[in-house]
Amino acid sequence: MKLTHVDERGVKMVEVGHKPDVIRKAIAKGRIRLRAETVRLIREGKVEKGNVLAAAQIAAILAVKKTPELIPLCHPIPLTGIDVTFEFGEDYIEVTCEVRAHYKTGVEMEALTGVTVALLTIWDMVKAVEKDEHGQYPFTRIENIRVVEKMKGE
Repeated sequence: MKLTHVDERGVKMVEVGHKPDVIRKAIAKGRIRLRAETVRLIREGKVEKGNVLAAAQIAAILAVKKTPELIPLCHPIPLTGIDVTFEFGEDYIEVTCEVRAHYKTGVEMEALTGVTVALLTIWDMVKAVEKDEHGQYPFTRIENIRVVEKMKGE
């Protein structure tokens, strides 16, 4: 396997100008484990900081759009769509971020960035109720961030 971002001159951004624009889609998922009581507060809209899910969706969308600013060798991609959804378990919330574009290179890093920032935003919004008496987070954890689907072309 040949490395594409490194050559004898050092690090470079891969040339994609010769590639055709095609439909691209990536779906990433990840979970945040929380106390069951915290999940209930989120579902009922009773978190003091405000609407946790709306904040996480906005944060994810902004993060997706800023991916090339955060990950040095990612290409700026003209995105055509971003969807951020949530699935609840008793002691977790799973975030799904789907990113679409019509371009020369894929959107996996964008989907992963969106999921990660959504999960971090959820954590930030519920810190006060997740901390124990020592200010620690014994139950809270982010886990299993991954790409679950990648599509190129029709």
